Order: sequence, then C-alpha cells, then structure tokens
Amino acid sequence: MELGNSTRISEFLLLGLSDDLEQQSLVYGLFLSMYLITVLGNLLITLAIISDSRLHTPMYFFLSHLSFVDICFTSTTVPKMLVNIQTQSKVISYAGCITQMYFFLLFGELDNFLLAVMAYDRFVAICHPLHYMVIMNRPLCMVLVFVSWIVSALHALLQSLMVLQLSFCTDFKIPHFFCELNQVAQLSCSENFFSDLVMHFAPVLLAAASLAGIIYSYSKIVSSVHAISSAQGKYKAFSTCASHLSVVFFFYGTGLGVYIGSATAHSSHSSATASVMYTVVTPMLNPFIYTLRNKDVKRALKSLCRGPSEGPTGRGWISALLAAF
Repeated sequence: MELGNSTRISEFLLLGLSDDLEQQSLVYGLFLSMYLITVLGNLLITLAIISDSRLHTPMYFFLSHLSFVDICFTSTTVPKMLVNIQTQSKVISYAGCITQMYFFLLFGELDNFLLAVMAYDRFVAICHPLHYMVIMNRPLCMVLVFVSWIVSALHALLQSLMVLQLSFCTDFKIPHFFCELNQVAQLSCSENFFSDLVMHFAPVLLAAASLAGIIYSYSKIVSSVHAISSAQGKYKAFSTCASHLSVVFFFYGTGLGVYIGSATAHSSHSSATASVMYTVVTPMLNPFIYTLRNKDVKRALKSLCRGPSEGPTGRGWISALLAAF
C-alpha cells in the first residue's frame, strides 16, 4: 500500500463475521449450504418458466428475471467470503472491492425495481382483468425490465464513481463480509459534501420510490378486492398476490431493519450479521415462497424433472443426471 497525503491503496481487509476458527468453520458450512440452495432453487424456477409454455405470462416473465437477479445478487458476496475463509485470508483488492460494490448495488437495486414492476403487474391483473393482456403486452414487459436494468446500472456506476473519488488514511479494515457502500465510505478521511449526499440519499430515494409504487399498487388492489361481493372471489384475488407480498415483506423488512439498526447500533459487527438476512437468506427463501402454494410452478418443476420426453428407463434427464452421480 502506498500512503501519502492522497492515499492510493491496493487492498482492503474484510473482517467477516467472526475471527474464531471454530465459528468460521460453522459459518463456511452454513453459507455454502445457503448459497447452493439459493442458486439451485432460483435456477430451477428460471428453467421451469422457460421450459413450460403455460408459464409464458407477464407475471412469470418477471419472476424468472427476479430469480436470475437473486442468483447474481448472492453471487457478488458469498463466493468471495467462502474463498477468504477457506484460504484464511481477509484481503480483497481495491479494484475487486469497487467491482463487488458495483454489482451488489446493481442487483440490489434491480430487486427493488422488479418487485415494484411485479406489484404493477398484480394491480393490472386484479383491477383491470379484461384488459390485462392488452396492457401487459410483451413489448411493455421488456421495456419495464430494460428500464430497470438501465436505472440500476447508472445508479451503481454513480455510486462507484463517488467512492473512487475518496481518499483513505490508515484504516483499511472493513467490519463486514463484503464491500458495503456505507462501511467503505466510513473509512475515508476525505470530506466531500456532494459525494456524501449522493452515497447516502440516492439508494434511499430509489428504494423509497419503488416501495411507494408497491404501496400505491396494493392500495388500489385492496380497493378493488373490497368491492368484490363473494368471499371466494376475494380469496382468489388475494391469493395471486400472497407470494409477491411475502417476498416484499422479507426484502424490505430485513433491508430497512439493517439500515435502521446500523444507524442506531454501536457495533458494526451487529450490522454485518443483520445484513445476512437480506443478502443471503431472502434470496434463498424466494424459490420456496413462490413454489409452496403455486400449483403452476409445481407442475412445471415436476415436468422439468421428468424432462421433455422420458427414455426407456422412465426417467427424465435431470433424474438420470442425478443418478449418474
């Protein structure tokens, strides 16, 4: 590392969740298991939606993108953490830290926007059912996803450029298991009001905008459902939103809990531990939430496991692949 008046550093140290060797072994096994479940679960949902033509609807189109983003979101942090535990090293290069931060912000913001887009989809389906396929046509769905990607990428790029302008003094230890924006910014010894304003308020504004869209959509949904006379009709309408609402509560509940807690708590270690909820646990739970009560996804997964056509042994390609191992 080169130290000077304007410090240009080559690496940071990720302190992780624990220094105890026995606890590190437990953390390694736990995070590896959660990561594999996250990747496998979300990958299966994506493949099931792609392979089953009956799921080629706007709702499942957005769900397949959410599953893909969840895989990427978890992959920006967990693999590096596992490698550091395995090699007993806490080092992450400066370029690697900025890159990790960029993709974490990109996929985290994409989660925000996709959840808002899915809320809008449910709003149209329930409040305007006769015009649903006309309004939620394929070009509009693709535009909504494309705009989400563009805005998320620009936001992540802006935040990364703000961090690149910071200079660091003598403390290069990040009390976290990944390069979290606020934790890195706190290590800076430079003062720039504009950079601080952008880094602290831009994510809050974007998250608040997405959450406001979700709340507005569901306020209209509640009004429409309330006008339905039959209890069975009300239950059927709400049941189509149950999975999405559960994911929204998990994602925003844990995310807000972490940031409110980090603002009031004195321990950065507590903040890092709480971050596990929305960075690892929530993406892992999403596949279960969307399959437990969804008959269409269950049917598609069973069809996927059997394969498009069963061979003479009566087993699909996934079953045969698992049997080979």
